[in-house]
Amino acid sequence: MELGLIIGLVIGIVIGYLLLKSSVLKNSILKEDVEKRYILRELYIESSDRLKKKEEEFNEATKSILDLSSRLASLQKEEEGMNEKMKAFKEEIETLHSRSHEQFKNLANEILEEKSKRFTEQNKQNINEIMNPLRDKIKDFQEKVEKSYSMESAERNTLKGEIKKLVELNQTISKDANNLAMALKGDSKKQGNWGEIILEKVLERSGLEKDREYKVQYSLQDTEGNRHQPDVVVFLPGEKHIIVDSKVSLVAYERFINAATEEEKELNLLNHIVSVKKHIDDLGKKNYQSLPTIDAPDFVLLFMPIESSFSIAVQADNELFNYAWDRKIVIVSPSTLLATLRTIAATWKQEKQARNVFEIAEESGKLYDKFCNLIEDLINMGKKMDAAKESYNEAMKKVSDGPGNIVRRIENIKKLGAKATKSLPPNLISRAGEE
Repeated sequence: MELGLIIGLVIGIVIGYLLLKSSVLKNSILKEDVEKRYILRELYIESSDRLKKKEEEFNEATKSILDLSSRLASLQKEEEGMNEKMKAFKEEIETLHSRSHEQFKNLANEILEEKSKRFTEQNKQNINEIMNPLRDKIKDFQEKVEKSYSMESAERNTLKGEIKKLVELNQTISKDANNLAMALKGDSKKQGNWGEIILEKVLERSGLEKDREYKVQYSLQDTEGNRHQPDVVVFLPGEKHIIVDSKVSLVAYERFINAATEEEKELNLLNHIVSVKKHIDDLGKKNYQSLPTIDAPDFVLLFMPIESSFSIAVQADNELFNYAWDRKIVIVSPSTLLATLRTIAATWKQEKQARNVFEIAEESGKLYDKFCNLIEDLINMGKKMDAAKESYNEAMKKVSDGPGNIVRRIENIKKLGAKATKSLPPNLISRAGEE
């Protein structure tokens, strides 16, 4: 019985456990269902709210699209109007560009022509200021050279005539000497004076200028202060000198001419040679060429005014020239002295011409330097003009080139209604609008 009770109790406990488990399981299933439904409800509520917001956003977007469509239609109409205005404006700009291009071209040509004319005139004036003195100097030099050549040609052409006249003069002098022989005979002072007169006549015919290229009775002093006075001192270029002293041997010569016999002639000829040598010795002792105040060759010219007296002495004594040279003396007659003086005169003319040539060359050099300076100034002027032009082009590029340039913006301000009494050059506006 107890076993049955125990078995019944166990069975009851088992049944109760099963019922309790079934109840707990059922309650668990219901709880999960309730949680799921709650979650679904929350999700539904949240989805509903989000959907409501999306609808509101959609409505706002739709409204915005409608507004934008309306504005787009308005802008399209404005664009069509602007296109029509731009087309008309472009046509007007093309017309103005064509006109302004032609006007600017004409204006530029006028300005360039005027500037070129002014520049050419200024250069011509500057060059004339430099070249005219040079041209005058060259003209003067040419005239002097032509005059000099003409004078030299004339002198060469007349030289034969002068020599002929000299021969005639010598003949006349010889005749005069013969005629004066009686009057001068025995008076050495008068003979000396007459010889000096003949010497001066030869000097006058030589072409030398008195008191400049030769001096008569020129006083000189030696180292001891003694005074010396040769008949003539001839000046040479380069501050050189030649001394000429006249000596007359007339008495023995006149006797030789008038001798009746050969013995008398021979005797008087020897006396004549002795007289000439005495003059040579006397002149050599004076030693004029060594005076400190002059610069002369190592000899003195002994002038014999009677040509025939000179020639007879030289022919009679072949060593007479050597005799004189040993004593630093050179014997000359009127003809040989005149030839020597003519040579000296020609040397002076060449010296003067050389001085003129040197002065003209110096002046020409100065003018050439000034001309070179002018050319350098003109080159620098050209460089500065090129630099100014380049600076101008760069400045114009900054003003009128590139998008949004200053010219375009300023012109747009005028189009927007700015009041102005002047206008920019059409070509500048066109250039600014092409960028």
